[in-house]
Amino acid sequence: MSSPLTRGESPEDDVVKKFVKVFVALCIALSAFAVTGSASAAPAQAPVQAADGCYTWAGPLSEGATGDPVRQLQIRVSGYPGSGEVLGLDGTYGPATKAAVTRFQQAYGISADGVAGDATFAKIYELQDDDCTPANFDYAELNGCNSDWSGGPLSAADAKANALVSMWKLQAMRHALGDVALSVSSGFRSYSCNDAVGGAADSRHLYGDGVDLIGAPSFCTLALQARDHGFSQILGPGYPGHDDHTHVAASPSRLWSAPTCGLG
Repeated sequence: MSSPLTRGESPEDDVVKKFVKVFVALCIALSAFAVTGSASAAPAQAPVQAADGCYTWAGPLSEGATGDPVRQLQIRVSGYPGSGEVLGLDGTYGPATKAAVTRFQQAYGISADGVAGDATFAKIYELQDDDCTPANFDYAELNGCNSDWSGGPLSAADAKANALVSMWKLQAMRHALGDVALSVSSGFRSYSCNDAVGGAADSRHLYGDGVDLIGAPSFCTLALQARDHGFSQILGPGYPGHDDHTHVAASPSRLWSAPTCGLG
């Protein structure tokens, strides 16, 4: 129903007044939209971190943190301890772990603050498979002897766990070399397998962390690069029995010897 006209107004004047009211209301609504982004903007929601098939961290980790979440992180950044260093897997987020996380972040173009947060975990999730091995290595590759990891000086579980750490170190080494493929010729050996190939009586292959590398890059390139990735044992060309491969491992004491490569 039309509103009554006031004195002196014509029907045309009434139409104009209605138009002005509608126009003003529209302008107010458009101004509100420009400020809020929508007529009824919902509050921002924090992103939800999807669970990972291997291991999922519940939140950020930084210096001072302790426990299994820290140890799981240390395994995955064990290839970034710094030249000549080995990162302890003690579940304590100390200066060495912070430095390793920083190097990992730098290697993958993540903001390098030494704090393991969403971006760092997202990269780890991207790099690891559901069995916790890094994307470019697997348990079968590190065990050509027997699939149950038994028959050595350690329990099968411990030998397999040592192999996992070596794989993450190799993943770091591979990335540092330009994401080139690394070829493994030997990994874990039981006593019987080690005897069959003439391995040393105290070979690190018996413990699951020893790995022999062949192919490209050159043996010397592999030996020299391994210094930066947490391997305390590096044996290559010039060391007896190692002219046809480069051996890396995690021995209790350091032994680096590849005389042909200037390493020793």
